[in-house]
Amino acid sequence: MSAGQWARDLSMGVRFAFAGGREGWIRALLTAVGVGLGVALLLLTTALPNALAERGRREEARSDHTFSQQKIPKADDTLIVLDSDTTFRDQDVRGRMLEAEGPRAPLPPGVARFPAAGEMVVSPALKELLASDDGKLLRERLNYRIAGTIGEQGLVGSQELAYFAGGTGLEKLLDGLASGARIDSFGNPDLAPSDPWDPVLLLLVLVVFVVLLMPVAVFIAAAVRFGGERRDRRLAALRLVGSDSRMTRRIAAGEALAGSVLGLVLGAGFFLLGRQLAASVEVFHVSVFPSYLNPSPGLALLVALVVPAAAVVVTILALRGVVIEPLGVVRTAKPARRRLWWRLLLPLGGLALLFPMIGQGDDSGEFNQYLVVGGVMLLLVGVTALLPWVVETVVARLGSGGVAWQLAVRRLQLSSGAAARMVNGIAVAVAGAIALQMLFAGVEGNYTRASQYDVSRAQMQVNVPDGAEPASVAEEFRTTEGVRRVTVLSDGYLGDRRGEGDTYVRFTVADCASLREVATLPSCRDGDVFAVQGAEEDTGTDAMAKPGTTLWADPADTSRSDDRRVSWTVPQDIRQAQAREDPTGYERGGILITPGALPGKLGPLASTQLYLSLDRSVPDAYEYVRNTATRLDPTAQPMTWNSIESNDRYATIRTGLSVGAACVLALIGASLLVSQLEQLRERRKLLSSLVAFGTRRRTLSLSVLWQTAIPIGLGLLLAATVGMALGAVLLRMTNTSVRVDWPSVLSMTGIGAGVVLVVTLLSLPPLLRMMRPDGLRTE
Repeated sequence: MSAGQWARDLSMGVRFAFAGGREGWIRALLTAVGVGLGVALLLLTTALPNALAERGRREEARSDHTFSQQKIPKADDTLIVLDSDTTFRDQDVRGRMLEAEGPRAPLPPGVARFPAAGEMVVSPALKELLASDDGKLLRERLNYRIAGTIGEQGLVGSQELAYFAGGTGLEKLLDGLASGARIDSFGNPDLAPSDPWDPVLLLLVLVVFVVLLMPVAVFIAAAVRFGGERRDRRLAALRLVGSDSRMTRRIAAGEALAGSVLGLVLGAGFFLLGRQLAASVEVFHVSVFPSYLNPSPGLALLVALVVPAAAVVVTILALRGVVIEPLGVVRTAKPARRRLWWRLLLPLGGLALLFPMIGQGDDSGEFNQYLVVGGVMLLLVGVTALLPWVVETVVARLGSGGVAWQLAVRRLQLSSGAAARMVNGIAVAVAGAIALQMLFAGVEGNYTRASQYDVSRAQMQVNVPDGAEPASVAEEFRTTEGVRRVTVLSDGYLGDRRGEGDTYVRFTVADCASLREVATLPSCRDGDVFAVQGAEEDTGTDAMAKPGTTLWADPADTSRSDDRRVSWTVPQDIRQAQAREDPTGYERGGILITPGALPGKLGPLASTQLYLSLDRSVPDAYEYVRNTATRLDPTAQPMTWNSIESNDRYATIRTGLSVGAACVLALIGASLLVSQLEQLRERRKLLSSLVAFGTRRRTLSLSVLWQTAIPIGLGLLLAATVGMALGAVLLRMTNTSVRVDWPSVLSMTGIGAGVVLVVTLLSLPPLLRMMRPDGLRTE
């Protein structure tokens, strides 16, 4: 067959698609909408690498920390930057205090001028939050006048909360503040190199991308087959006027090609619309600017070529099993039974590709990315191949029931393939999600762990600023709303007079109630001193806590003369205490001193931490604590304790999965709705005829629900089976014991069923309209 003949037949199909009157346009539009939704998500996927890279570039361009040991001297082109980050109701707020030391000090990206003392420039999202009623507590914390907004170049996302505040006298805080620096430029070329990714995390990334993109491909393949039954009747008319079967299939492929090309146009429009809306959306604390979402030209071109080509191929393959004759379509008779053997080859082939990597684990080299992608794709495609056979086999054995049941079963028996196509996408999505959830649950222990902090004893930790009086600071927090108890612990080190620094002992100063949080005391009153026994990794207490021993502060500081160094003599009545874990999970040894036994010169040499126990019944207890901390020290960053700590990359991948899954679920819902409306439109005359003959609308509505519920139930059952099989293989690949995460399996299955339920409910109003008598009209 010549290329010219193919071109003529395809162009004839294109003309039929757009010159077939209202029916032709509706059919082409439905196909285009279905394809367009998938194309939009594909374009979004091709834009993600650039978006992530741009976020990284923005973060690097505004970097204000150096990792070198060289300190920059004060000059007319230097700037003092102090971190003043905070958190507001689980949202991170990036804050910086600035003080220019000369006229040529560098401006942060996105900032037109330095804010004066008492002023700040804020991101648009933070400005909106501060102006709202929800931002009342944050306004009290950020007690600056807003003097401007940060431009896009200074932010990594449209919904980022960030500010730059002006300050004075910040130089004196540099020595005692680790999160501050003097800089002469923004952007850090000597950032510390990132650690290489371990194989399991790379495996997670590969599987996430395949699982998220496979449902999109399935939906596009199903969308090009919209209007299949009406199309077959038109093709029968073409056979009647003289076209042969091959020419007829090429004409049908031309119609699908027209719909897919129109779908590319709509998909580009959907993408551009979503691109503009992206600035107003934040998903799992991730936001982007529209300028970030620029698809890779090569990948976008690949999408533009593959989608129309796939439409032609899918249509040709689908019509190979349909005999179109001049007087009708053989599909209207009972179809031949589907064969099972070749459908099993797809998942078996996928398992064969993955099998060589079983047991490879984290320490046995990299996973072969091509085998991983190919194996997962074959297993998921196997769902789409097996589902039509499963639906056909099951519905052929369904027994009698009510009128609605019989109508639904008979319809499924006549067109089980169309029913399976409608649910293929959600079955693939659920299967992939179950496998991923099993994999995440299996390897979670490698990337998450229980925190060392005892959150039952304290939930926040605050460092007392240098030079502040610990007692007065503690009293400020005791009177803060939502604080139940404050534990005050001051720490330092004592050593011998030689100043060698290899023989020292830790001392802790606190009242009796606070000391009981770090040791088991026999009894306690102010003026007592204790030597702690049994602490892990404590080697100096027994030797240095002997009565009468003189100990010296700053044991490693040899620059001081002996007459300037602070000394303390261990009292004769020092008592023994047993070590216990403090609220941070650490067993501290050394000497415990109550305030009455502390020399006045020794107190200022200790650093003080406050451990706060909060009243969980107060909704904004954490915010009240942060407000108090900021009022006492603008650079304060109270630490919030969590019971679980997770690897940042692992958490990022899981967040990416959640964002992608939300987009895919939206696509699933929209595509299912379009598919459902298309099928109802094809059966409009049949529905109107049944109503005209006295069938109740409720009966027809129930039959439509059954027609959706039966294939969905079978699809979800198959998806759970394949998903658990894939999850088990992936777990064995990571050398992790296989364990079915039943809550995840049930939740993913329930989410899939919920999406279908919502789509079905949304299709009921159009269904009721199609039952009207005017549905019998024929043009």
